[in-house]
Amino acid sequence: MAEKTDDKGQTGQEFPGFDPKSVEAYVVKDPQALAMNFARALENLGKAASEWLGPRERGEIGDSVADPMTDLVKTLSKVTEYWISDPKRTLEAQTLLFSSYIGIWTRTLGQFTGQPVEPAADTLPKDKRFADDDWAKNPFFALLRQLYLVTASWADKLVNEAEGLDEHTRHKAAFYVKQVTAALSPANFALTNPEVYRETVASNGANLVAGMKMFAEDIAAGRGDLRLRHTDATKFAIGRNMALTPGKVIAQSEVCEVIQYEPSTETVLKRPLLICPPWINKFYILDLNPQKSFIKWCVDQGHTVFVISWVNPDERHAKKDWESYMREGIDFALTTVEKATGEKQVNAIGYCVGGTLLAATLAYHAQKKNSRIASATFLTTQVDFTHAGDLKVFVDEEQIAAIEKHMNTIGYLDGSKMATAFNMLRASELIWPYVVSNYLKGQEPMPFDLLYWNSDSTRMAAANHAYYLRNCYLDNNLSKGEMKLAGKTISLKDIKIPVYNLATREDHIAPPKSVFLGSSLFGGPVDFVLTGSGHIAGVVNPPDKQKYQYWTGGKAEGQYEDWLTDAGENKGSWWPHWHAWAEAKDDERVPARKPGGKALNAIADAPGTYVLERV
Repeated sequence: MAEKTDDKGQTGQEFPGFDPKSVEAYVVKDPQALAMNFARALENLGKAASEWLGPRERGEIGDSVADPMTDLVKTLSKVTEYWISDPKRTLEAQTLLFSSYIGIWTRTLGQFTGQPVEPAADTLPKDKRFADDDWAKNPFFALLRQLYLVTASWADKLVNEAEGLDEHTRHKAAFYVKQVTAALSPANFALTNPEVYRETVASNGANLVAGMKMFAEDIAAGRGDLRLRHTDATKFAIGRNMALTPGKVIAQSEVCEVIQYEPSTETVLKRPLLICPPWINKFYILDLNPQKSFIKWCVDQGHTVFVISWVNPDERHAKKDWESYMREGIDFALTTVEKATGEKQVNAIGYCVGGTLLAATLAYHAQKKNSRIASATFLTTQVDFTHAGDLKVFVDEEQIAAIEKHMNTIGYLDGSKMATAFNMLRASELIWPYVVSNYLKGQEPMPFDLLYWNSDSTRMAAANHAYYLRNCYLDNNLSKGEMKLAGKTISLKDIKIPVYNLATREDHIAPPKSVFLGSSLFGGPVDFVLTGSGHIAGVVNPPDKQKYQYWTGGKAEGQYEDWLTDAGENKGSWWPHWHAWAEAKDDERVPARKPGGKALNAIADAPGTYVLERV
């Protein structure tokens, strides 16, 4: 560092706020080794490009479902049009941004020259992407961080303050801005991320060699599309260390297998329990391992548990619609339960979209005077999609038409499309940290059972998925009493049985406000319960972990925020509260039942065969 002599003949640093030793970790020690590894990294990047281009050149990948960039540009252009259509507004927007930049530049110069910077002066929000100390201590990286966060905040403000946008366009614009700013974070690039930069220098670029190798492997695994790895998949296998609760597949249809689990108690509740999971993911989220398994816990409480395991559809299932999933799924399972146990009534649980189908089925049953389901529990289930969250970004007439066109060509929607959409809802947690860790740092992800399940995506049958998108997300017909199912116009008000309706407080798929609003649509008594955490962790919360909490209160009436203010907080898992609720409906017990009873033979051991089919 250059030095200067003052009036007294003393020397000192020209920039006293800058410590030369702080850059030692960023100085290349072996340029030749670094150059060699850069060449190897570029070679692996070339392999990744070949893996991407190959399937397209061979015609194995056709037209995409929709071009997200086209919709992004179209949406954000409406925001831009508002701000540039009036010179005064244009100047206002520019002034707002540049005044912030000047403040940052002034503060950075002060830091560089050694002037004290009060911690309280740093009003930027905390962000785990910038947890490394050099994002604050190193003037260069501190400048990048502040410029980025201020620019991202400015872009978000432009969307929020743009006038003349309809609600859906504003929602899409806010979502796309969040995606763009998340992608452009300086934390996502090797030369502007201090951790990656130091690692590159320390390993002479070996991290980039390993990272680009993983990048090529992940594109190959996705058969031309990037399948971002979140966990070490080699450490898990269904039936080996996941989905281990003992049971038998006792019936099979074209759309599902029905599993009955072995009892673990001498007596069981007389009324069996039927679980209807979502078909967008696989059922074993409720049976990850013995310590986390909701299914095993229910068995241990004395429930005779039956679970629907949905098929992973392909072109043969293209015309399987909601009626098919109702008749060949839920109704088929109810018939199976009766054959296996002799019981004509069950308690039913529906999770996520499985709950939406269960609610529609119950409304249809009510018209047919079918009382086979005596009580219903809905886990993070939407029946009203007014407040359905960021997934609504992907649902409008134009986008659904594009999806339908694609599905009608091949008969289904590939699971990777849904997985990408769900990951985009939490891009700053499920996309970019793994891009940095895997491809820039060259680190293999740690084994994590929940993320393995999350990556085990399923396809959507064309007719079923199109019906769901149009009738629920687009037109909200179920909540309006306008959904047509099996020739009937169904209404949730016809559902008079007791309902236990669970929402999770941080849910980004079925927001609690949405679930709460749906509670008022049922015609019978509803117990609304809110639990901590999100769509998965809030549901899969074993009591012995003593994690999170749940809230109970009065009727689900009025505004969600008012209900939450008055609700009582309870520590721990909601599972025992639900079990007490179910047991209070009918606590009669009978001797434990073996899978299939005397009427049905086992087809396969749990978890069955349908769940093993991977995309």
